[in-house]
Amino acid sequence: MSDFLQQLELVAPLFALVLVGTLLTRVGRWTGTVSAALSKFVFAVAMPALLFRLMSGLVALPPVDARLLIAYFGGCLLVFVVGRVVGRVAFRLDGVGQSVFAMGGIFSNNVLLGVPLARVALGEAVMPSVALVLIFNTLLLWTLVTVSVEWARHGEFSLKGFGKTARSVLTNPIVASILAGSIFGLAGGQLPAVVDAPLRLLGDAAAPLALLVLGMGLAEYGVRQGWREGAAITSLKLIGQPAAVWLLAWMLQLPRLETQAVVLLAALPVGVNVYLMAREFQSSEGAVATSMVMSTALAAITTPVALAMLR
Repeated sequence: MSDFLQQLELVAPLFALVLVGTLLTRVGRWTGTVSAALSKFVFAVAMPALLFRLMSGLVALPPVDARLLIAYFGGCLLVFVVGRVVGRVAFRLDGVGQSVFAMGGIFSNNVLLGVPLARVALGEAVMPSVALVLIFNTLLLWTLVTVSVEWARHGEFSLKGFGKTARSVLTNPIVASILAGSIFGLAGGQLPAVVDAPLRLLGDAAAPLALLVLGMGLAEYGVRQGWREGAAITSLKLIGQPAAVWLLAWMLQLPRLETQAVVLLAALPVGVNVYLMAREFQSSEGAVATSMVMSTALAAITTPVALAMLR
């Protein structure tokens, strides 16, 4: 219980900022224009500055056991298969609906919530592990759902679709900043003070702004449509995925820090990208929106529980 309370004390202020963002939109009536502008700033400027500066010092950071990718994405694949079965058997969804439903159970809010939580709860030493997952996360999971949807629709998958996904990932500011910072750091580069200081200031603003943007975004969604499917997605996301990832990490005998990193990322709520997938494939929009709100609210309790169990 003491471990749980300690972790709850650490993460509570972060979730409080999410609530503040929601209230600014719902009560303060901040418009979607403000939310969109802040979101663009976080994704294109503040978070890349944080990640580039962090990864530029890669040689001074602890080495990362790359097997964490097997634990994390292996767990994602297992839960995705289970999610498709649940979507078909319990909710009679078609192949496209099953794919979107299953993706809700494995696609975490790694950037807006995962990066701030990891830094606060586990410290700077865990960030290379988080960055490694971020690099592959969108590419592998977008590819997985695209293959699943295309197979359900046409019985095949095109290389053109994969190329489009890969290109969008590599030009993503988050991924680009991690790769650029890593290359700079491994090459022995050192940031001059005139560059390092502005990057540090921007990076310090990234976490609180990201959490406010998350809350403002959640205010746009309701919980009235597809709440049964949304509750099932939430259960897969907050219970099934962290359990599967932890099991694989235990089987691989991953070091403690890498295990904490991947289980924390797996225990995060449903990411907004799943809603974008639902919109693109025109399936389960209401259920996914509901799961985003529901899982974020419940994660304020389940995330500290997961962290306390790992300790």
